[in-house]
Amino acid sequence: MTVPAGRVVADRYELSTLLGQGGMGQVWTAYDQRLDRRVAVKLLRPDKVAGADADELRRRFVRECRVTAQVDHPGLVTVHDAGSEGEELFLVMQYVDGADLSGHLAEHTPYPWPWAVAVAAQLCAVLSAVHAVPIVHRDLKPRNVMVKQDGTVTVLDLGVASVMDADTTRLTHTGTPVGSPAYMAPEQAMGGAVGPYTDLYALGAVLHELLSGDVPFSGSTALGVLHRHLYEPPLPVRRIRAEVPEPLEALVLRLLAKDPQHRPGSAQEVYEDLAALLPARGTPTAAALDPTRPFLRPHAPWPDRARTPAPQPAPAADAPAAEKVDVAATVDEVKRLLGEGRITQAVDILGALLPAAAEQHGERSPVVRTLRKQYAATLLDDGQYRRALPELRRLADERAAEAGPADPQSLRFRHDAAQCLEQLGDPAAALAEYRALLPYYENQYVTADGPGLAHEVRRRIGHLLLALGDRAAAHDTLVRLLHDVDRAQGPGHPLAAEIRRTLQWLGQVRG
Repeated sequence: MTVPAGRVVADRYELSTLLGQGGMGQVWTAYDQRLDRRVAVKLLRPDKVAGADADELRRRFVRECRVTAQVDHPGLVTVHDAGSEGEELFLVMQYVDGADLSGHLAEHTPYPWPWAVAVAAQLCAVLSAVHAVPIVHRDLKPRNVMVKQDGTVTVLDLGVASVMDADTTRLTHTGTPVGSPAYMAPEQAMGGAVGPYTDLYALGAVLHELLSGDVPFSGSTALGVLHRHLYEPPLPVRRIRAEVPEPLEALVLRLLAKDPQHRPGSAQEVYEDLAALLPARGTPTAAALDPTRPFLRPHAPWPDRARTPAPQPAPAADAPAAEKVDVAATVDEVKRLLGEGRITQAVDILGALLPAAAEQHGERSPVVRTLRKQYAATLLDDGQYRRALPELRRLADERAAEAGPADPQSLRFRHDAAQCLEQLGDPAAALAEYRALLPYYENQYVTADGPGLAHEVRRRIGHLLLALGDRAAAHDTLVRLLHDVDRAQGPGHPLAAEIRRTLQWLGQVRG
């Protein structure tokens, strides 16, 4: 992709200096002509992802940017704008004055272990905030981390990896996985379900590199690196640097556990383990780019009480009690907002409308039931899985009570709830829900439009087994699924090709 300096993106952002480029895009410093400020612009090419649907990628890209822009944390780069222009997607971000962590490490070798602890603690604070949304970064690595002049750490590219990697089994045109193999968790490399535990593994790889000067696993090919991630234990860092404290070495090894369930339970838990190793409060040096400096007043993760879902908006307290809500007009307004992509605002309006509509029409009225369905679907589309989950479960239970547990609509709500559990980083619960659903779908005929839900549910079961480290069961599940898809849809069907890629990947890495 050749982009000239001086090009103006979206009639506003004038590209100035190329900061870096990779297989899927470029990053530029740019000038915001409207607000007279310097920004960073990332240009992405959806066609660089094999088999990608460009229109779907554009939709997901804008959605992910909208969701991530709502995460308010000092350790995250601010998102100013996002959209598409021609064949490219663009993301406009805050310009960060500093050095990326990879360059910072290269200029400060050996890296003082208190600096490594300070960087990791700040990253935990960021991950604690984004995992509460929930968002999984998927590509945490030194080049996606900036050390600013005041020593604070800023994380880049939140949400971008999940867009460019619509399915973690997908390869780019170069035959390499989407993501960074040196920092990729085993379950991500194998196409399993990702969650907060995936970012914790990447954090362990970053921390290992900061302490030892090298990534835990390297190799001449991506497959070679992934094979080592899957089957080789990492070298304990104290064998390389004896001055590293034993508790820090033990934490790195826990973060790099092959099985996600053997890693720490959360980023906040990792932060608590690091807290005892953080530099004591005192007077900072005048040197810039010292990552211990912020710990005069540590940026601790948000407390647990702030990690609960945001409350639903309520009608104004001074509104007349007898005033009737114009449900039809409000629904029209919601449809207009959804058509304009203003999903967050639509969610707020629906959340405020539901109690008033229930009082006016009755909790079990068709009007309220329709609003609840729209509310759950909108929450799901907005990535608010924690709030969508109880709504979907309620809808599923109510529908099953009326029409029986095999009712297609009730099953659809349960299926969406299982997807929420996946996104919330609970693969065991998601797996149990999908397995409970599967018998209802087993006899469903495959339609002309593609595989039935039974095939899709079985694929998710296989990916979740990979995420939970049960590769033998995952392999068996996917082999049987491939046989059934080939028989029903033919070997050229996209789902069959996707399963073959996963199985080939699994076989190559094993070999």
